[in-house]
Amino acid sequence: MSARAALAPLLAPPVVFAEEFGDPPHARLLPGEAAHVARCVPERRREFTTVRLCARRALARLGERAVALPPGPGGAPRWPDGVVGSMTHCRGYRAAALARRRDVAALGIDAEPAEPLTDGLLETIALPGERAHVRLLLRARPSIAWDRLLFSAKEAVYKTAFTATGTRLGFDDAAITLDPVDGSFRARLALPGITVGGRPRTVLDGRWSAARALLLTAVTLPAAGPAPPAGRR
Repeated sequence: MSARAALAPLLAPPVVFAEEFGDPPHARLLPGEAAHVARCVPERRREFTTVRLCARRALARLGERAVALPPGPGGAPRWPDGVVGSMTHCRGYRAAALARRRDVAALGIDAEPAEPLTDGLLETIALPGERAHVRLLLRARPSIAWDRLLFSAKEAVYKTAFTATGTRLGFDDAAITLDPVDGSFRARLALPGITVGGRPRTVLDGRWSAARALLLTAVTLPAAGPAPPAGRR
């Protein structure tokens, strides 16, 4: 794993990941993938290609062979049987994280540029309590774009929920609290429906980081028992 690995503090075994801080010229799509971006602008084709390169590297770390990963219903990739995963990309960064379904019920990762949201967007994506929470954080630590970090945490939660249930949450369906001290966050779900080991889950815990002009968030929902502690490999 590269010493530059940005996701390492947020994910721990049995989750594996791969990431790129650009678009390698050797990255190629497999048959069944290219048609999905044939009419897209070059930047979109590059990020689509590189994030699948990352996903295939992560698959190799699970001992899986390289396979095509076309988008499935809702745009999420179709992973091999027995594998759960999540992809993300933003300017200058692409990543994929995967795990065996027997170990992890669902996971979600998200990357965003470390920049404030455009004017008015916070009011669209955040609950009133979340907006108040963000304002307090911005006053205490204005060096971090807490509004965009909230958006990223919601994206990681939504990806996790979609993996677990096949249902897309709305912005009002998860209330996020960001911990500015230990790099964690908690999502309280307004809608039940995630069940692991016969128990409904209405709370998801995640990790966040702000470094290298990136905001990164990750949620790992273990198949059973408590989440493993995040740490470097």
